[in-house]
Amino acid sequence: MRKMNRRMLELLAAGILTVAFGVPFLFVILNAGKSTAEAASMAFSLPSSPQYLENLGEVFRAGRGMVLRGFYNSARLTIFTILVLTVVSAMTGFVLERRQDRVGSLIQFLVMTGLMLPPAVVPTIWVLKGLGLYRTLLSMVMIEVALGFPFAVLLYRAFMVSIPRDLDEAALIDGCGPLYLFFRIIFPLLKPVSVTITILTAITVYNDFVNPLYFLPGAENVTIQLSLYNFQTQFTTRWNLLFADVLVIAVPPFLFYLFFRRQIVEGMVAGAIKA
Repeated sequence: MRKMNRRMLELLAAGILTVAFGVPFLFVILNAGKSTAEAASMAFSLPSSPQYLENLGEVFRAGRGMVLRGFYNSARLTIFTILVLTVVSAMTGFVLERRQDRVGSLIQFLVMTGLMLPPAVVPTIWVLKGLGLYRTLLSMVMIEVALGFPFAVLLYRAFMVSIPRDLDEAALIDGCGPLYLFFRIIFPLLKPVSVTITILTAITVYNDFVNPLYFLPGAENVTIQLSLYNFQTQFTTRWNLLFADVLVIAVPPFLFYLFFRRQIVEGMVAGAIKA
């Protein structure tokens, strides 16, 4: 009886999730193939005369190829953020776990504070302008790294507890320097949690709409999420092209999961268990 009740609850939860996520996505798919006038009614219905290829072609041509430029900028932003965040966070987590003194406690307190304090948009823009970095990819990478840094450090520090200190001492006795010890011995052991952080960071940065809007304005700096503005003006919105753009944006994450789903699941589970 208990097994049957559990099975019913699982089916109910699966049904609720399917409705919550599947129905909106189906609505996007249906309206992406309609004409501009038909899509303006926002009806949950099949397109009377499907024109998916025409709409997708117009999406890629809009704004002189702004969608392709957005893919390029989002890819660069995501890759550089992941590279910097994993290395810097892993090194910080390693030091915090191995260093048990007041300085380490103070740094850990500052990291925890970073989880609680909200980002300040206007002061950040003022600082970036003073440094001459506003509207540059470097500044956007720095912001994304800063936002993901506290959580990544906590994951790495928690995972580091499972790595015995004897390994550090043996490496130092054999003549390893601090950098060689970290990058050749410790960092490879952090692969499970690194995979977890890579997945979470890639999803967060690729789907980030607000931060590039504030800190990376300009048509040449557009990210893929901001390309949605191509089809919205003050007075009109071309909903069919906007929904077609949403489908285009959803393709890379879908392909990423399709080809790397085993690594994603293993990394998430391993990172969760160790942390």
